[in-house]
Amino acid sequence: MRIDAHQHFWARARGDYGWLETIEAVKPIRQDYYPADFEAIRARHGIDRTVLVQAAPSVEETEYMLGLADATPWIAKVVGWVDFEDATHRRHLERWSHHAKFSGVRPMIQDIADTDWMLRPDVQWGYAAVCALDLTFDALGLPRHLDNFLRLFDRYPKMRVVIDHCLKPEIRNDAFDDWAVKMASIADKTGAFCKLSGLGTEAKPGWSAATLRPYAEHVINSFGPSRVMWGSDWPVINLNGSYDSWRAAAEEIVKPADAARIFGGTAKEFYRIA
Repeated sequence: MRIDAHQHFWARARGDYGWLETIEAVKPIRQDYYPADFEAIRARHGIDRTVLVQAAPSVEETEYMLGLADATPWIAKVVGWVDFEDATHRRHLERWSHHAKFSGVRPMIQDIADTDWMLRPDVQWGYAAVCALDLTFDALGLPRHLDNFLRLFDRYPKMRVVIDHCLKPEIRNDAFDDWAVKMASIADKTGAFCKLSGLGTEAKPGWSAATLRPYAEHVINSFGPSRVMWGSDWPVINLNGSYDSWRAAAEEIVKPADAARIFGGTAKEFYRIA
């Protein structure tokens, strides 16, 4: 089974994609993306299932994505959103936990100015609920969050965690060493998984497989192929590359012996895809 462990759809008229409408750098992808727009790509690369991930900080978007999943057989799982600053949102997690295609949540931590937000006492109910309901947690952050994610994962060892986009190393600035040491520490000291995704977006324009290889290989070597899953981050990848270029680079970097796990098996296991 070939699985794309991280992709998005959005309909701008829904009105809750603030980043998409206000950040000038993302203007090239400021348009609607629906399952029909992904069909040719999916067929070209033989993608059997995908994991649809939130792109708006709203409960309503999660409901929208679950509706898309209900109508689209190849959307295997949905990663949604709840407000970690509102403990009454546990009711949404409880309700969605009964939906066969709901997997878990992703707070948009990368967009929160306070680096220590994830450790605040008032948001801890969210992690506890994820654990209690046996849901997944997608960790979306930046290199500045590495130390706190290690603390968080250590605090909740039973939480099913996957790090999104390799924690977005600053490849364009050749920032490798500090990121590499801290990622290796998370891999060694916790049970977290990691998505091999988003690297092209963090590189300078014109990147190649050789540009991304040190970062990708470090993640694979640190976490092991049984804890690494490939994701396209489509359509965001279109800001600095394409689905085809990123898939080709990943296939060049990943060893043949690891391909079955990284391009499908790990995501199937982590997200419990039938």
